[in-house]
Amino acid sequence: MRPFAHRLLIAALPLSLLGAAVSHANDVELPSTMAWTAYGTNSSGYAQAVAIGNMLQNKYGASVRILPGDNDVSRMTPLKQGRVDLCACGIASYYGAEGVMMFADRDWGPQPLRVITTSTASFGLSLAVAGDLDVETPADLAGKRIAYIRGDDALNKGTEAYLAFGGLTWDDVERVDYPGYGRSFDGIIAGDVDASFTTTVTPPAQQLASSPRGVSWPVLDPNDEAGWERMAAVAPYFRPHEVTSGAGGISADNPLASASYPYPIVVANQDLDNAVAYGLIKAMQENYDDYKDNAPGAVGYALEYQDLQWVVPFHDAVVEYYKEVNVWTDEMQAHQDQLVARQDVLLTAWESFMQDAPSDDEAFATEWMEARATALSDAGFEPIFE
Repeated sequence: MRPFAHRLLIAALPLSLLGAAVSHANDVELPSTMAWTAYGTNSSGYAQAVAIGNMLQNKYGASVRILPGDNDVSRMTPLKQGRVDLCACGIASYYGAEGVMMFADRDWGPQPLRVITTSTASFGLSLAVAGDLDVETPADLAGKRIAYIRGDDALNKGTEAYLAFGGLTWDDVERVDYPGYGRSFDGIIAGDVDASFTTTVTPPAQQLASSPRGVSWPVLDPNDEAGWERMAAVAPYFRPHEVTSGAGGISADNPLASASYPYPIVVANQDLDNAVAYGLIKAMQENYDDYKDNAPGAVGYALEYQDLQWVVPFHDAVVEYYKEVNVWTDEMQAHQDQLVARQDVLLTAWESFMQDAPSDDEAFATEWMEARATALSDAGFEPIFE
């Protein structure tokens, strides 16, 4: 449903030092040099950024410099500071736009982010469950031992969303804390815990599949409207997804009804030059065949895989492109307008809150989340995070 020879350039330059824009046929205008952040050099997100960069260099003479980052903050800080044009980020970009979790901090707050494009590939994001437990749906997780990864908000939110699909909360399972993601899979194999959140193609899931316990993945019935509503109330970025690659025998011939969200999510600041944003989306769509097979997951940038009613607003110039190719509808525009209005509420609430914010860090986060929820509720929006 809804995959590397490369020239590695890791030094990001301030945007003020980038070369002059270069113009090309078909209304694609890009700077001679761009800087992006991405996941680490061994990640599929980094490989995709390299593949796209090679295409932009070959087709338009635009050199892409990639700065790998080990965590969400290191990837998003250069974007916040204006030192890079884009971030090939994960779901933390949504948390940043909302000003929650690690971004409920006096140095961050809600970020005025805009989506350029996303990739949704063949894998899913799910709870990997020990295969010896006969867990078929999220509801079957009741009473099971579920991993909680300290310091990893995204993984824990994913677990919470799967529990919600099954009508469960953390109170209905036995929470087992781990200091890291990899350790939790060691725990499943050792019999100390029963499930941990991951992608279906990750090496730890493959290792679990090869262990005596094996691996299973809860089925998410795409027709279970109540389940999807409960999941969306916790993590609205999940979408139904037919998974065709993953540990435990998932394939195109043996697909899994599950969930996913885009990775990477290529975001820019709201004020990225319109010509650059427009040039990027046009170049990536019109030259898709030139990079789609050059990195794992790059097939996910196809137009058919773009969720045009997701949870972070698109850049205005990207919207203009989708209008030009006749895929943008009035319903999509109404959704976009709601997302922009929501972000305006958040930015106004942050500005007001910071005028008299508490100095204590714990109190700061608590009071900001309260102020945020109040502002959103008063404007008719669901706070989602409270």
